[in-house]
Amino acid sequence: MAEKLRSFLFFPIVIVTCAMIGGIYGPGVSGVAAASSEDDINNSVKTFSKVFELVENNFADQVNADKAIYKGAISGMLHTLDPHSNFFDVRDFQQLRDDQKGHYSGVGMTVAERNHRTVVIQPFPGSPAYKAGIRPGDVILEVQDKRTDNLNTTEVADLLRGQRGTKVQVLIAREGVEKPIVYNLTRDDIPRKSVQDVFWVREGIAYLDIESFNENTSHEVEDNMKRIGENKVKALILDLRENPGGLLNEGVAVAGRFLANGQTVVSHRGRASAEKPYIARHGGGARDYPIIVLVNRYSASAAEIVAGALQDHDRAWVVGENTFGKGLVQTVFPLSENTGLALTTAKYYTPSNRLIQRDYTNTSFLDYYYRKDTETKNPLDVKMTDSGRTVYGGGGISPDEKFSVPRYNKYQTEFVRKFVTFNFTAKYFGGGDAKLPKDWSPDKNVMNDLHSFMLKEGIQFSEADFAENIDWTKMQLKREMYLTAFGAEDARRLGVESDPVVIKGIDSIPKAKELLDKAKKMIVERRSTEFKR
Repeated sequence: MAEKLRSFLFFPIVIVTCAMIGGIYGPGVSGVAAASSEDDINNSVKTFSKVFELVENNFADQVNADKAIYKGAISGMLHTLDPHSNFFDVRDFQQLRDDQKGHYSGVGMTVAERNHRTVVIQPFPGSPAYKAGIRPGDVILEVQDKRTDNLNTTEVADLLRGQRGTKVQVLIAREGVEKPIVYNLTRDDIPRKSVQDVFWVREGIAYLDIESFNENTSHEVEDNMKRIGENKVKALILDLRENPGGLLNEGVAVAGRFLANGQTVVSHRGRASAEKPYIARHGGGARDYPIIVLVNRYSASAAEIVAGALQDHDRAWVVGENTFGKGLVQTVFPLSENTGLALTTAKYYTPSNRLIQRDYTNTSFLDYYYRKDTETKNPLDVKMTDSGRTVYGGGGISPDEKFSVPRYNKYQTEFVRKFVTFNFTAKYFGGGDAKLPKDWSPDKNVMNDLHSFMLKEGIQFSEADFAENIDWTKMQLKREMYLTAFGAEDARRLGVESDPVVIKGIDSIPKAKELLDKAKKMIVERRSTEFKR
Protein backbone atom coordinates (compact mmCIF):
# COMPACT_ATOMS: atom_id res chain seq x y z
CA MET A 1 0.00 0.00 0.00
CA ALA A 2 0.98 3.65 -0.24
CA GLU A 3 2.72 5.52 2.58
CA LYS A 4 -0.57 4.96 4.39
CA LEU A 5 0.76 1.86 6.14
CA ARG A 6 1.71 3.27 9.52
CA SER A 7 2.24 1.85 12.97
CA PHE A 8 -0.86 0.93 15.00
CA LEU A 9 0.46 2.73 18.05
CA PHE A 10 1.61 5.85 16.23
CA PHE A 11 -1.64 7.27 14.93
CA PRO A 12 -3.70 7.54 18.10
CA ILE A 13 -0.76 9.48 19.58
CA VAL A 14 -0.74 11.78 16.56
CA ILE A 15 -4.48 12.35 16.95
CA VAL A 16 -3.94 13.23 20.60
CA THR A 17 -1.38 15.89 19.67
CA CYS A 18 -2.03 16.99 16.09
CA ALA A 19 -5.82 16.83 16.17
CA MET A 20 -5.53 18.83 19.36
CA ILE A 21 -5.05 21.86 17.13
CA GLY A 22 -7.94 20.99 14.83
CA GLY A 23 -10.05 23.79 16.27
CA ILE A 24 -7.52 26.50 16.86
CA TYR A 25 -8.91 29.80 15.67
CA GLY A 26 -6.95 32.28 17.77
CA PRO A 27 -5.61 32.98 21.24
CA GLY A 28 -7.62 32.34 24.38
CA VAL A 29 -11.18 33.58 24.59
CA SER A 30 -12.41 35.68 27.47
CA GLY A 31 -15.67 36.00 29.37
CA VAL A 32 -16.12 32.30 30.22
CA ALA A 33 -18.68 31.87 32.99
CA ALA A 34 -17.36 30.53 36.30
CA ALA A 35 -18.10 26.85 36.91
CA SER A 36 -18.26 27.28 40.67
CA SER A 37 -18.19 30.07 43.23
CA GLU A 38 -15.00 31.96 44.01
CA ASP A 39 -14.98 30.53 47.54
CA ASP A 40 -15.12 26.97 46.24
CA ILE A 41 -12.21 27.64 43.91
CA ASN A 42 -10.11 29.21 46.64
CA ASN A 43 -10.79 26.29 48.98
CA SER A 44 -9.83 23.79 46.26
CA VAL A 45 -6.57 25.64 45.53
CA LYS A 46 -5.71 25.67 49.25
CA THR A 47 -6.36 21.93 49.47
CA PHE A 48 -4.15 21.27 46.45
CA SER A 49 -1.35 23.42 47.89
CA LYS A 50 -1.53 21.53 51.18
CA VAL A 51 -1.41 18.14 49.43
CA PHE A 52 1.54 19.19 47.27
CA GLU A 53 3.40 20.50 50.31
CA LEU A 54 2.92 17.17 52.11
CA VAL A 55 4.10 15.26 49.04
CA GLU A 56 7.14 17.48 48.56
CA ASN A 57 8.18 17.18 52.20
CA ASN A 58 7.44 13.51 52.84
CA PHE A 59 7.64 11.49 49.60
CA ALA A 60 10.35 8.81 49.64
CA ASP A 61 12.25 10.32 46.67
CA GLN A 62 13.02 13.83 45.52
CA VAL A 63 9.91 15.36 43.89
CA ASN A 64 10.20 16.96 40.46
CA ALA A 65 7.83 19.91 40.84
CA ASP A 66 7.42 20.52 37.10
CA LYS A 67 6.55 16.88 36.46
CA ALA A 68 4.17 16.70 39.43
CA ILE A 69 2.28 19.85 38.49
CA TYR A 70 2.48 19.98 34.68
CA LYS A 71 2.33 16.27 33.85
CA GLY A 72 0.35 15.25 36.91
CA ALA A 73 -2.00 17.82 38.41
CA ILE A 74 -2.80 19.92 35.34
CA SER A 75 -3.01 17.00 32.90
CA GLY A 76 -5.09 15.03 35.40
CA MET A 77 -7.55 17.90 35.76
CA LEU A 78 -7.90 18.30 31.99
CA HIS A 79 -8.43 14.58 31.48
CA THR A 80 -11.55 14.77 33.63
CA LEU A 81 -13.03 17.13 31.02
CA ASP A 82 -12.58 15.44 27.66
CA PRO A 83 -9.99 13.44 25.68
CA HIS A 84 -8.58 16.42 23.78
CA SER A 85 -8.00 19.26 26.27
CA ASN A 86 -4.28 19.20 27.03
CA PHE A 87 -1.37 21.07 28.58
CA PHE A 88 1.76 21.65 26.50
CA ASP A 89 5.13 21.91 28.23
CA VAL A 90 7.93 23.92 26.61
CA ARG A 91 9.01 21.20 24.19
CA ASP A 92 5.47 20.17 23.21
CA PHE A 93 4.40 23.79 22.73
CA GLN A 94 7.35 24.42 20.40
CA GLN A 95 6.49 21.24 18.51
CA LEU A 96 2.91 22.49 18.18
CA ARG A 97 4.16 25.76 16.68
CA ASP A 98 6.48 23.93 14.27
CA ASP A 99 3.61 21.69 13.14
CA GLN A 100 1.43 24.74 12.49
CA LYS A 101 4.13 26.53 10.52
CA GLY A 102 4.99 23.47 8.45
CA HIS A 103 8.76 23.65 8.84
CA TYR A 104 11.62 23.31 11.30
CA SER A 105 15.42 23.56 11.27
CA GLY A 106 17.47 20.37 11.23
CA VAL A 107 19.01 17.78 8.92
CA GLY A 108 15.77 16.34 7.51
CA MET A 109 15.25 12.64 8.16
CA THR A 110 12.87 10.29 9.95
CA VAL A 111 14.39 8.03 12.59
CA ALA A 112 12.98 5.15 14.64
CA GLU A 113 14.11 2.60 17.19
CA ARG A 114 14.91 -0.85 15.82
CA ASN A 115 16.48 -3.49 18.08
CA HIS A 116 17.53 -0.85 20.62
CA ARG A 117 19.29 1.21 17.94
CA THR A 118 18.32 4.49 16.30
CA VAL A 119 17.83 3.76 12.61
CA VAL A 120 17.21 6.11 9.67
CA ILE A 121 13.84 5.32 8.12
CA GLN A 122 14.21 7.82 5.30
CA PRO A 123 15.93 11.14 4.58
CA PHE A 124 13.64 13.82 3.18
CA PRO A 125 14.24 14.62 -0.50
CA GLY A 126 16.50 17.67 -0.88
CA SER A 127 17.42 17.78 2.82
CA PRO A 128 21.01 18.01 4.16
CA ALA A 129 20.81 14.32 5.15
CA TYR A 130 19.61 13.33 1.67
CA LYS A 131 22.23 15.40 -0.15
CA ALA A 132 25.00 13.96 2.04
CA GLY A 133 24.05 10.41 1.08
CA ILE A 134 22.48 9.10 4.28
CA ARG A 135 20.26 6.10 3.49
CA PRO A 136 17.34 4.19 4.97
CA GLY A 137 18.73 1.51 7.28
CA ASP A 138 21.73 3.54 8.43
CA VAL A 139 22.27 3.31 12.19
CA ILE A 140 23.01 6.54 14.06
CA LEU A 141 25.80 5.81 16.54
CA GLU A 142 26.66 9.34 17.65
CA VAL A 143 25.46 12.92 17.27
CA GLN A 144 28.07 15.55 18.13
CA ASP A 145 30.20 12.89 19.89
CA LYS A 146 27.23 11.89 22.06
CA ARG A 147 26.43 8.19 21.97
CA THR A 148 22.82 7.29 21.14
CA ASP A 149 22.81 3.90 22.91
CA ASN A 150 20.80 5.14 25.88
CA LEU A 151 18.75 7.79 24.06
CA ASN A 152 15.23 7.42 22.71
CA THR A 153 14.31 8.62 19.22
CA THR A 154 12.87 11.89 20.51
CA GLU A 155 16.16 12.71 22.25
CA VAL A 156 18.15 11.83 19.12
CA ALA A 157 15.83 13.96 16.97
CA ASP A 158 16.34 16.88 19.37
CA LEU A 159 20.13 16.56 18.94
CA LEU A 160 19.77 16.64 15.16
CA ARG A 161 17.62 19.76 15.24
CA GLY A 162 19.12 23.20 15.60
CA GLN A 163 19.39 26.67 14.15
CA ARG A 164 19.74 26.96 10.40
CA GLY A 165 23.36 27.21 9.28
CA THR A 166 24.82 25.46 12.33
CA LYS A 167 26.92 22.31 11.97
CA VAL A 168 26.22 18.86 13.37
CA GLN A 169 28.39 15.75 13.10
CA VAL A 170 26.66 12.38 12.76
CA LEU A 171 28.42 9.01 13.05
CA ILE A 172 26.71 6.29 10.99
CA ALA A 173 27.04 2.51 10.87
CA ARG A 174 26.05 0.97 7.53
CA GLU A 175 25.51 -2.64 6.57
CA GLY A 176 28.48 -3.90 4.52
CA VAL A 177 30.78 -1.05 5.57
CA GLU A 178 33.46 -2.04 8.06
CA LYS A 179 34.11 1.33 9.69
CA PRO A 180 31.56 3.95 10.81
CA ILE A 181 30.95 6.82 8.39
CA VAL A 182 31.26 10.42 9.56
CA TYR A 183 28.83 12.98 8.12
CA ASN A 184 29.34 16.67 8.79
CA LEU A 185 25.96 18.24 8.07
CA THR A 186 24.81 21.84 7.97
CA ARG A 187 21.33 22.29 9.38
CA ASP A 188 18.75 23.97 7.18
CA ASP A 189 15.05 24.85 7.16
CA ILE A 190 13.17 21.63 6.53
CA PRO A 191 9.75 22.09 4.94
CA ARG A 192 7.15 19.67 6.24
CA LYS A 193 4.76 19.36 3.35
CA SER A 194 1.22 18.70 4.43
CA VAL A 195 0.25 17.94 0.83
CA GLN A 196 2.17 15.34 -1.15
CA ASP A 197 2.82 16.05 -4.82
CA VAL A 198 -0.26 15.43 -6.93
CA PHE A 199 0.10 13.04 -9.89
CA TRP A 200 -1.97 11.18 -12.45
CA VAL A 201 -2.93 7.80 -11.03
CA ARG A 202 -4.79 7.02 -14.25
CA GLU A 203 -5.36 9.04 -17.41
CA GLY A 204 -7.36 12.12 -16.40
CA ILE A 205 -7.59 10.97 -12.75
CA ALA A 206 -5.53 13.03 -10.31
CA TYR A 207 -4.44 11.72 -6.92
CA LEU A 208 -4.03 14.29 -4.12
CA ASP A 209 -2.89 13.23 -0.64
CA ILE A 210 -3.35 15.70 2.23
CA GLU A 211 -1.52 14.40 5.31
CA SER A 212 -2.40 17.20 7.76
CA PHE A 213 -3.64 20.80 7.87
CA ASN A 214 -0.99 23.39 8.72
CA GLU A 215 -0.60 27.07 7.79
CA ASN A 216 0.42 26.19 4.21
CA THR A 217 -2.07 23.46 3.29
CA SER A 218 -4.56 25.45 1.20
CA HIS A 219 -1.71 27.10 -0.73
CA GLU A 220 -0.06 23.71 -1.29
CA VAL A 221 -3.32 22.32 -2.65
CA GLU A 222 -3.69 25.31 -4.95
CA ASP A 223 -0.11 25.05 -6.19
CA ASN A 224 -0.43 21.33 -6.84
CA MET A 225 -3.64 21.67 -8.81
CA LYS A 226 -2.16 24.47 -10.90
CA ARG A 227 0.98 22.47 -11.55
CA ILE A 228 -0.88 19.42 -12.81
CA GLY A 229 -3.29 21.54 -14.86
CA GLU A 230 -6.70 21.47 -13.20
CA ASN A 231 -8.46 22.01 -16.51
CA LYS A 232 -7.27 18.53 -17.51
CA VAL A 233 -8.70 16.82 -14.43
CA LYS A 234 -11.61 14.50 -15.20
CA ALA A 235 -11.83 13.12 -11.65
CA LEU A 236 -9.98 13.62 -8.36
CA ILE A 237 -9.01 11.10 -5.68
CA LEU A 238 -8.66 13.14 -2.46
CA ASP A 239 -6.88 11.01 0.14
CA LEU A 240 -7.52 12.00 3.78
CA ARG A 241 -6.60 8.66 5.36
CA GLU A 242 -4.43 8.92 8.47
CA ASN A 243 -4.87 12.69 8.36
CA PRO A 244 -5.10 13.68 12.07
CA GLY A 245 -6.35 17.21 11.37
CA GLY A 246 -4.77 20.55 12.11
CA LEU A 247 -5.85 24.14 11.62
CA LEU A 248 -9.56 24.83 11.23
CA ASN A 249 -9.19 27.70 8.75
CA GLU A 250 -7.07 25.56 6.45
CA GLY A 251 -9.64 22.78 6.47
CA VAL A 252 -12.34 25.34 5.65
CA ALA A 253 -10.25 26.77 2.80
CA VAL A 254 -9.57 23.35 1.26
CA ALA A 255 -13.21 22.24 1.44
CA GLY A 256 -14.39 25.65 0.25
CA ARG A 257 -12.40 25.55 -2.99
CA PHE A 258 -14.47 22.55 -4.14
CA LEU A 259 -17.83 24.01 -3.07
CA ALA A 260 -19.93 26.87 -4.41
CA ASN A 261 -19.53 30.34 -2.93
CA GLY A 262 -21.80 30.83 0.06
CA GLN A 263 -22.13 27.18 0.97
CA THR A 264 -21.50 26.34 4.63
CA VAL A 265 -18.38 24.27 5.34
CA VAL A 266 -18.76 23.77 9.10
CA SER A 267 -20.05 25.54 12.20
CA HIS A 268 -19.21 25.37 15.88
CA ARG A 269 -20.90 26.37 19.10
CA GLY A 270 -20.25 25.95 22.80
CA ARG A 271 -21.34 27.04 26.27
CA ALA A 272 -19.43 30.32 26.10
CA SER A 273 -19.42 30.88 22.35
CA ALA A 274 -22.28 31.60 20.01
CA GLU A 275 -22.76 29.54 16.88
CA LYS A 276 -20.26 30.51 14.21
CA PRO A 277 -20.62 29.23 10.64
CA TYR A 278 -17.68 29.05 8.22
CA ILE A 279 -18.65 29.77 4.62
CA ALA A 280 -16.96 28.96 1.30
CA ARG A 281 -15.55 32.30 0.10
CA HIS A 282 -13.48 31.19 -2.87
CA GLY A 283 -15.61 28.38 -4.24
CA GLY A 284 -14.73 26.66 -7.47
CA GLY A 285 -17.91 26.66 -9.46
CA ALA A 286 -15.96 25.69 -12.57
CA ARG A 287 -14.32 22.76 -10.79
CA ASP A 288 -17.14 20.37 -11.56
CA TYR A 289 -15.21 17.12 -11.88
CA PRO A 290 -16.32 14.21 -9.65
CA ILE A 291 -14.40 13.75 -6.39
CA ILE A 292 -13.70 10.60 -4.40
CA VAL A 293 -12.68 11.21 -0.77
CA LEU A 294 -10.77 8.37 0.92
CA VAL A 295 -11.05 8.17 4.72
CA ASN A 296 -10.33 5.68 7.49
CA ARG A 297 -10.55 5.41 11.27
CA TYR A 298 -7.55 7.73 11.68
CA SER A 299 -9.01 10.59 9.64
CA ALA A 300 -9.79 13.18 12.31
CA SER A 301 -10.71 16.76 13.08
CA ALA A 302 -10.10 19.07 10.10
CA ALA A 303 -10.01 16.03 7.80
CA GLU A 304 -13.51 15.17 9.02
CA ILE A 305 -14.62 18.76 8.42
CA VAL A 306 -13.56 18.49 4.76
CA ALA A 307 -15.09 15.04 4.26
CA GLY A 308 -18.32 16.02 6.03
CA ALA A 309 -18.76 19.25 4.06
CA LEU A 310 -18.19 17.61 0.68
CA GLN A 311 -20.52 14.76 1.63
CA ASP A 312 -23.33 16.96 2.99
CA HIS A 313 -23.32 19.08 -0.17
CA ASP A 314 -23.18 15.93 -2.37
CA ARG A 315 -19.94 17.22 -3.84
CA ALA A 316 -17.97 14.02 -3.25
CA TRP A 317 -18.47 10.29 -2.83
CA VAL A 318 -16.76 9.16 0.39
CA VAL A 319 -15.05 5.74 0.40
CA GLY A 320 -13.42 3.84 3.27
CA GLU A 321 -14.08 3.45 7.00
CA ASN A 322 -15.87 5.55 9.60
CA THR A 323 -13.60 8.43 10.58
CA PHE A 324 -12.24 8.96 14.09
CA GLY A 325 -15.00 11.26 15.36
CA LYS A 326 -12.98 14.17 16.73
CA GLY A 327 -15.34 17.15 16.65
CA LEU A 328 -14.20 19.24 19.61
CA VAL A 329 -12.79 22.74 19.11
CA GLN A 330 -9.61 23.52 21.04
CA THR A 331 -8.61 27.10 21.72
CA VAL A 332 -4.93 27.47 22.61
CA PHE A 333 -4.15 29.77 25.53
CA PRO A 334 -0.45 30.74 25.63
CA LEU A 335 0.84 30.58 29.21
CA SER A 336 4.02 31.74 30.92
CA GLU A 337 7.44 30.15 30.34
CA ASN A 338 6.57 29.15 26.76
CA THR A 339 3.88 26.68 27.76
CA GLY A 340 0.29 26.51 26.55
CA LEU A 341 -3.17 25.15 27.24
CA ALA A 342 -5.41 23.65 24.56
CA LEU A 343 -8.92 23.80 26.01
CA THR A 344 -12.10 22.49 24.41
CA THR A 345 -14.43 25.47 23.94
CA ALA A 346 -16.97 24.28 21.36
CA LYS A 347 -18.15 21.42 19.15
CA TYR A 348 -18.15 21.03 15.36
CA TYR A 349 -21.27 20.50 13.25
CA THR A 350 -21.34 19.66 9.54
CA PRO A 351 -23.45 21.73 7.08
CA SER A 352 -26.44 19.44 7.71
CA ASN A 353 -25.99 20.17 11.45
CA ARG A 354 -24.82 16.69 12.48
CA LEU A 355 -22.30 16.44 15.31
CA ILE A 356 -18.88 15.08 14.31
CA GLN A 357 -17.71 14.18 17.84
CA ARG A 358 -17.95 10.58 18.97
CA ASP A 359 -19.29 9.87 22.46
CA TYR A 360 -16.46 9.65 25.00
CA THR A 361 -18.51 9.29 28.19
CA ASN A 362 -18.43 6.03 30.12
CA THR A 363 -15.26 4.86 28.41
CA SER A 364 -11.56 4.99 29.18
CA PHE A 365 -9.13 7.06 27.15
CA LEU A 366 -7.50 3.80 26.03
CA ASP A 367 -10.78 2.52 24.61
CA TYR A 368 -11.52 5.92 23.11
CA TYR A 369 -8.30 6.03 21.10
CA TYR A 370 -7.85 2.32 20.40
CA ARG A 371 -11.49 1.38 19.88
CA LYS A 372 -12.40 -1.65 17.82
CA ASP A 373 -15.97 -0.57 17.06
CA THR A 374 -15.81 2.03 14.29
CA GLU A 375 -19.50 1.85 13.37
CA THR A 376 -20.71 4.13 16.18
CA LYS A 377 -23.42 6.68 15.41
CA ASN A 378 -26.23 8.46 17.22
CA PRO A 379 -29.57 7.15 15.88
CA LEU A 380 -31.23 10.31 17.18
CA ASP A 381 -28.89 12.58 15.19
CA VAL A 382 -30.36 11.93 11.72
CA LYS A 383 -29.82 14.53 9.00
CA MET A 384 -30.07 14.86 5.22
CA THR A 385 -27.58 15.87 2.57
CA ASP A 386 -28.54 18.51 -0.01
CA SER A 387 -30.01 15.81 -2.26
CA GLY A 388 -31.88 14.10 0.59
CA ARG A 389 -29.50 11.25 1.44
CA THR A 390 -29.59 10.14 5.09
CA VAL A 391 -26.49 10.78 7.23
CA TYR A 392 -25.89 10.35 10.96
CA GLY A 393 -24.00 12.34 13.54
CA GLY A 394 -22.18 11.41 16.72
CA GLY A 395 -19.73 8.96 15.22
CA GLY A 396 -17.42 10.78 12.85
CA ILE A 397 -18.12 10.72 9.12
CA SER A 398 -19.60 7.48 7.82
CA PRO A 399 -18.50 6.78 4.21
CA ASP A 400 -20.97 6.46 1.38
CA GLU A 401 -19.23 3.24 0.45
CA LYS A 402 -17.58 1.06 3.10
CA PHE A 403 -14.24 -0.44 2.17
CA SER A 404 -11.39 -1.63 4.36
CA VAL A 405 -7.97 -2.93 3.46
CA PRO A 406 -7.91 -6.74 3.77
CA ARG A 407 -6.18 -7.82 6.96
CA TYR A 408 -2.71 -9.29 6.78
CA ASN A 409 -2.49 -13.06 6.94
CA LYS A 410 -0.08 -14.76 9.33
CA TYR A 411 2.84 -14.68 6.87
CA GLN A 412 2.32 -11.01 6.01
CA THR A 413 2.02 -10.01 9.67
CA GLU A 414 5.31 -11.70 10.53
CA PHE A 415 6.94 -10.20 7.43
CA VAL A 416 5.94 -6.65 8.34
CA ARG A 417 6.55 -7.03 12.07
CA LYS A 418 10.14 -8.15 11.49
CA PHE A 419 10.86 -5.33 8.96
CA VAL A 420 12.03 -7.90 6.42
CA THR A 421 12.24 -5.72 3.32
CA PHE A 422 13.74 -2.78 5.23
CA ASN A 423 16.55 -4.92 6.65
CA PHE A 424 17.10 -6.86 3.42
CA THR A 425 17.35 -3.66 1.37
CA ALA A 426 19.97 -2.21 3.72
CA LYS A 427 21.99 -5.42 3.35
CA TYR A 428 21.40 -5.65 -0.42
CA PHE A 429 22.93 -2.26 -1.17
CA GLY A 430 25.43 -2.44 1.69
CA GLY A 431 28.51 -0.35 1.02
CA GLY A 432 27.88 -0.13 -2.73
CA ASP A 433 26.00 2.42 -4.80
CA ALA A 434 22.28 2.51 -4.11
CA LYS A 435 21.28 2.35 -7.75
CA LEU A 436 18.79 0.33 -9.78
CA PRO A 437 17.83 0.36 -13.47
CA LYS A 438 14.67 2.18 -14.46
CA ASP A 439 11.44 0.15 -13.96
CA TRP A 440 13.35 -2.42 -11.89
CA SER A 441 11.45 -5.35 -10.42
CA PRO A 442 12.78 -8.18 -8.25
CA ASP A 443 13.71 -11.16 -10.41
CA LYS A 444 14.09 -14.81 -9.43
CA ASN A 445 17.64 -14.34 -8.16
CA VAL A 446 16.67 -11.44 -5.90
CA MET A 447 13.70 -13.38 -4.53
CA ASN A 448 15.96 -16.35 -3.81
CA ASP A 449 18.31 -14.01 -1.94
CA LEU A 450 15.37 -12.65 0.04
CA HIS A 451 14.22 -16.20 0.82
CA SER A 452 17.68 -17.11 2.13
CA PHE A 453 17.82 -13.89 4.15
CA MET A 454 14.48 -14.66 5.80
CA LEU A 455 15.65 -18.13 6.82
CA LYS A 456 18.88 -16.74 8.22
CA GLU A 457 16.98 -14.07 10.20
CA GLY A 458 14.68 -16.69 11.73
CA ILE A 459 11.48 -15.46 10.07
CA GLN A 460 8.71 -18.00 10.64
CA PHE A 461 7.20 -19.13 7.32
CA SER A 462 6.62 -22.23 5.25
CA GLU A 463 7.48 -22.78 1.61
CA ALA A 464 3.76 -22.79 0.86
CA ASP A 465 3.43 -19.40 2.61
CA PHE A 466 6.23 -17.94 0.51
CA ALA A 467 4.75 -19.26 -2.74
CA GLU A 468 1.19 -18.10 -1.96
CA ASN A 469 2.36 -14.60 -1.07
CA ILE A 470 4.97 -14.17 -3.79
CA ASP A 471 3.27 -11.26 -5.61
CA TRP A 472 2.61 -9.43 -2.32
CA THR A 473 6.21 -9.99 -1.23
CA LYS A 474 7.58 -8.70 -4.53
CA MET A 475 5.56 -5.50 -4.23
CA GLN A 476 6.72 -4.88 -0.64
CA LEU A 477 10.33 -5.40 -1.68
CA LYS A 478 10.00 -3.27 -4.78
CA ARG A 479 8.65 -0.32 -2.79
CA GLU A 480 11.43 -0.56 -0.22
CA MET A 481 14.13 -0.82 -2.88
CA TYR A 482 12.66 2.15 -4.76
CA LEU A 483 12.76 4.21 -1.56
CA THR A 484 16.53 3.76 -1.27
CA ALA A 485 17.43 3.79 -4.96
CA PHE A 486 15.04 6.38 -6.40
CA GLY A 487 13.65 8.27 -3.41
CA ALA A 488 10.43 8.67 -1.45
CA GLU A 489 8.32 10.05 -4.30
CA ASP A 490 8.89 7.09 -6.64
CA ALA A 491 8.23 4.65 -3.81
CA ARG A 492 5.04 6.52 -2.91
CA ARG A 493 3.71 6.46 -6.47
CA LEU A 494 4.37 2.75 -6.71
CA GLY A 495 2.46 2.17 -3.48
CA VAL A 496 -0.48 4.35 -4.48
CA GLU A 497 -0.92 2.65 -7.84
CA SER A 498 -1.21 -0.75 -6.14
CA ASP A 499 -3.25 0.42 -3.13
CA PRO A 500 -6.57 -1.51 -3.04
CA VAL A 501 -8.41 1.47 -1.47
CA VAL A 502 -7.23 3.80 -4.24
CA ILE A 503 -8.24 1.22 -6.83
CA LYS A 504 -11.67 0.97 -5.18
CA GLY A 505 -11.93 4.76 -5.29
CA ILE A 506 -11.17 4.78 -9.00
CA ASP A 507 -13.84 2.14 -9.60
CA SER A 508 -16.34 4.32 -7.68
CA ILE A 509 -15.85 7.46 -9.81
CA PRO A 510 -19.09 6.80 -11.79
CA LYS A 511 -21.00 6.98 -8.48
CA ALA A 512 -19.37 10.32 -7.68
CA LYS A 513 -20.29 11.62 -11.13
CA GLU A 514 -23.90 10.46 -10.76
CA LEU A 515 -24.08 12.19 -7.38
CA LEU A 516 -22.61 15.38 -8.80
CA ASP A 517 -25.00 15.41 -11.77
CA LYS A 518 -27.95 14.91 -9.41
CA ALA A 519 -26.79 17.77 -7.18
CA LYS A 520 -26.43 20.08 -10.21
CA LYS A 521 -29.91 19.20 -11.40
CA MET A 522 -31.43 19.93 -8.00
CA ILE A 523 -29.69 23.31 -7.85
CA VAL A 524 -31.11 24.25 -11.27
CA GLU A 525 -34.60 23.12 -10.24
CA ARG A 526 -34.38 25.04 -6.96
CA ARG A 527 -33.29 28.23 -8.72
CA SER A 528 -36.05 27.81 -11.29
CA THR A 529 -38.66 27.47 -8.51
CA GLU A 530 -37.32 30.54 -6.72
CA PHE A 531 -37.40 32.53 -9.98
CA LYS A 532 -41.06 31.64 -10.58
CA ARG A 533 -41.94 32.87 -7.12
